[in-house]
Amino acid sequence: MPPISLLIVDDEQEFAEIIAQRLNKRGFIATTADSGETALRCLHDDIDVVLLDVVMLGMDGIETLNAIRHNHPLIEVIMLTGQATVDTAVRAIKLGAFNYLIKPCEIDDLVSHVEEALKRKRDRESRILEVRMKPYLSEEKRKGMIAEILEN
Repeated sequence: MPPISLLIVDDEQEFAEIIAQRLNKRGFIATTADSGETALRCLHDDIDVVLLDVVMLGMDGIETLNAIRHNHPLIEVIMLTGQATVDTAVRAIKLGAFNYLIKPCEIDDLVSHVEEALKRKRDRESRILEVRMKPYLSEEKRKGMIAEILEN
């Protein structure tokens, strides 16, 4: 299996670089972006998981999450924040975030959540492939089934 590819989005660049270094030492391919806008410009479908700060200047984490889910629905997003609120956590999960973690978190816990997110991503990819390979489905039915997979 190829290594897990991560994009770490945080306006605290030093924090993002340290997390990237620690994850790279564990065999991940981790890159960083210092804003939501930068993340959206460099995001591509080869990224498996995005670690996304909630509170950032400019485009905040919730806005960035929304854009990621719209443009790259298979990429899993784990929200990270040092300023947690129940309201923000609920909004993030409703918008499709895989999980919501408080900074700083233990690296082993972070790795565990990333691996779970990757498992979910690969499961969804597999289910979509199965739907696409069913020749007897109408295009409308196929699109509906794929949309349902992406929503769950």
